[in-house]
Amino acid sequence: MKTTLLEGPSAALAHLGVEMTGWDRDVARFEMTVAPHHLNRSGIPHGGIYALMLDTAMGYSGAYTGEAEDRRMTLTLSMTVNYLSRPKGTRLIAEGRRRGGGTKTFFTEGTLVDETGELIATAQGTFRVRSGA
Repeated sequence: MKTTLLEGPSAALAHLGVEMTGWDRDVARFEMTVAPHHLNRSGIPHGGIYALMLDTAMGYSGAYTGEAEDRRMTLTLSMTVNYLSRPKGTRLIAEGRRRGGGTKTFFTEGTLVDETGELIATAQGTFRVRSGA
């Protein structure tokens, strides 16, 4: 995966400590180190953190243009998250892959693992390229 066109985080991602670590045609990767403010009552990362990371990675997987000046924006039409396990490590890694669709609407799959390789969650989504973007 390329790292030459990585974008800085949005305000929300920066607040949570989520960073883009890889981006190329039809694939994007985001990572985050788990911190105390990410945890739920059970002491594990809140499921919303998993969903946010998967949503972000999957949306970016259909936004790559190969040109820094040509920014493509996407929005989520639907997303399903399957929560499978909890992390064994402290670093979350979300990867989204564009699996099909057209120029305006596309379909994605996402995985969330930790640095030990533990599969924590999977997701599927339908996204739309924003008009004028």
